[in-house]
Amino acid sequence: MATRFDPFTALSRMDRDFDELIRRTWGSAQPVRSGFVPPVEMVVQGDDVVLRLELPGIDPTRDVELEVQPGKLTIRGERRAAETDQRDGVLVRELRYGAFHREFGLPEGIGEDAVDAAYDQGMLTIQVKGVVRRPPEPKKVEIRATGSKQEIKQ
Repeated sequence: MATRFDPFTALSRMDRDFDELIRRTWGSAQPVRSGFVPPVEMVVQGDDVVLRLELPGIDPTRDVELEVQPGKLTIRGERRAAETDQRDGVLVRELRYGAFHREFGLPEGIGEDAVDAAYDQGMLTIQVKGVVRRPPEPKKVEIRATGSKQEIKQ
């Protein structure tokens, strides 16, 4: 019997190959064992930066770790397949399961006390407070007229 072409298997293989290409091109020197890469949205809100990650189907207290190190915010975890998932009976698998790992740079002086996280309806929201540092406003220095040469006191 001839093997039938399965477009879902081909798409899944292309998706894995593309993920591997991205990891090799922009990833770290260490191999990344990631089942998927959760999409992220990053926005500036005043002096804070807010990250939102799509993480449906996880238990955030059990499946996600958030770690702050000097200069780095790391989010790692795992999305687990449902216990009722029968590999033998799967017809189509487009959902991604397995470990994930994301890292974001932090400015100097930002510690864990500046980070808040909440999970609601499949979205992990992380607020990093005081990240945006605006340059000080320019100030004019008054020039005094003395009428004679005097030394400026330091």
